[in-house]
Amino acid sequence: MAGHETHYILPRPHFDKPVKMLIVVAPYYKDIADNMVAGAKAEIEACGGSWDLVEVPGALEVPTAIGIAERMSNFDGYVALGCVIRGETTHYDTVCNDSSRALQMLGLQGLCIGNGILTVENRKQAEVRADPSDQNKGGGAAAAALHLIALGRKWGGQRKGVGFVPDAEEYKLAGELKDNPTA
Repeated sequence: MAGHETHYILPRPHFDKPVKMLIVVAPYYKDIADNMVAGAKAEIEACGGSWDLVEVPGALEVPTAIGIAERMSNFDGYVALGCVIRGETTHYDTVCNDSSRALQMLGLQGLCIGNGILTVENRKQAEVRADPSDQNKGGGAAAAALHLIALGRKWGGQRKGVGFVPDAEEYKLAGELKDNPTA
């Protein structure tokens, strides 16, 4: 079982200014979600960060909530939490694939997201993965987002590729040109 293997875990990143995170959770399986949230909160706080928490109806709504928050708020990163347990229909595949794909697309747009939406075969697997004293996947998702935030801050001064936005002082209006005596 993969849960008993030893994996390398990156050291916690350090930040010179506070980190503000949004934890978005689908508490369909409330006890599992609560454990994952506890793990995520602890990891964020261990890095000196702060967090807000919002609940959404299901895993498919998690990426949408993150997209709304990115457009309308000021978070440095996001932790996506939920649990999808295989049932008797193909709905499991749809929810797993579409929620993951949507989070990946948001990440490729530059959002710092830790994906902690569990996709498991049964409740026991979910319980082990959600438990902060066992696999702690909520904490792991928060750690992933924190590492991405650290990378973003490290490379924040570099400008390349799509999405280049010059600093405010690089914007010049016609009336502000140096050779204009009214500037």
